[in-house]
Amino acid sequence: MRAFRVAYDGRPFHGFQRQPDVSTVEDSLFDACRALGVADDAPEGYAAAGRTDAGVSAVAQTVAFAAPDWLTPAALNSELPASVRAWASADAGPEFHATHDALFREYTYHCYAPRANLALAKDALDRLSGEHDFHNLTPDEEGTVRNLRTDVLRDGDYLVVTLRAGGFARNLVRRVVALVRAVATGEAPVAKVDRVLSPEPLDGPEGVAPAPAHPLVLTDVGYDLDFAVDDEAAASAREVFADLRAQQRTKARVSDEMLAGIR
Repeated sequence: MRAFRVAYDGRPFHGFQRQPDVSTVEDSLFDACRALGVADDAPEGYAAAGRTDAGVSAVAQTVAFAAPDWLTPAALNSELPASVRAWASADAGPEFHATHDALFREYTYHCYAPRANLALAKDALDRLSGEHDFHNLTPDEEGTVRNLRTDVLRDGDYLVVTLRAGGFARNLVRRVVALVRAVATGEAPVAKVDRVLSPEPLDGPEGVAPAPAHPLVLTDVGYDLDFAVDDEAAASAREVFADLRAQQRTKARVSDEMLAGIR
């Protein structure tokens, strides 16, 4: 078995997991394996660290499967779209499972909140840290008890929220961010956190809707493995995402011009 670190811009995709009739990151991986003659469909032993939602990006998504010795990250990239880049790999035992053997997952959310109070954001996150039943922050009916490690810092107009846990219930990260933002901007009192964590369900307008998906990045997944960076593949990934950054900055300048011209 070999595990691969995979980075991708999730915005053009309908999520990570394969779905009928829409483009997903997993489809791109399976298509690459097929083109390289590794497997006709999902490779033997295939598993992934997690299933990111539509629009969510990743730096360290991890997939593992039975791979030939020649399949390096650079070789895999030769058949992947530019927006999906493998950049490191590790040998793993025959029983390794990328989902079940993950020690933790870490997500980072770049929350645009120029008027947010950082102290209030930290207070809200402190209340959400540790082990709680997050049933009011996920549509899941099982597996809602999670142990969160949290952090938040200000970067200009943004609150950068980092959440780490062994695993996450559906929508949990984005609903936590939405709740923290509401408290930090004064839209909700700090006591709202305690209400959300209470055993009673929140219905209708009392509930917490998930924050948008596109500012969210899967930034790390922990394993008892030694990943080696493929220099060629990593250089390709940096080039791709540097070009993407330049494109986004250009779009921002066009928006600035529009704003300046409308008086």
